[in-house]
Amino acid sequence: MNTPAPSLKASRLKLLAIMAVFAAPIIAAAILTFSGWQPSGKGYGRPVQPQRNFVDEHVRVRLADGSDYAWRDPAEPRMTLVALAGPGCAARCFDALSGMAKAWVTLNRNQKRLRLLYLGTAPADRAQVAAMKAYWILGEDPDGRLAAFRPAAADSVSALLVESNGTALAYYPAGFDGTGLLRDLHKVIK
Repeated sequence: MNTPAPSLKASRLKLLAIMAVFAAPIIAAAILTFSGWQPSGKGYGRPVQPQRNFVDEHVRVRLADGSDYAWRDPAEPRMTLVALAGPGCAARCFDALSGMAKAWVTLNRNQKRLRLLYLGTAPADRAQVAAMKAYWILGEDPDGRLAAFRPAAADSVSALLVESNGTALAYYPAGFDGTGLLRDLHKVIK
């Protein structure tokens, strides 16, 4: 019987070791997938359950100019960050809105992929309203279809992140962490 030379045997073992290094992660992933385990990313917003699509539900938002807001942007797919003000939007509410606008600014070249929509009564301070108009599209929910997401506390604001097809992705209740919202925005808007 003919046995391979020691150098040929060593070369074959090295080749098998290299193949094992590349095959091991694939095998491990297959085992984890078939066992039912899936990785989960942690978002800071609460998932909207049951899932809602505002286009399919015909949720109407009337803008300040009297037109209706298009959840699906006809020009290009863009997400929407909806700010829902509680009664009497004043200093704390305006600070939260300013924080959301700053998060939008940090998206840099991806700013065009997110629209900011404010629903509620504008603050009484005219300077604040003028500052808001630089970043926010002002509107209202005339049919009250988004009332479940609106905070009840005075001078507060909650937020909804809505996909470009009108599907609500995440809800940020009043008092949400602005840094967490910023992280979520950077994850989904690329």
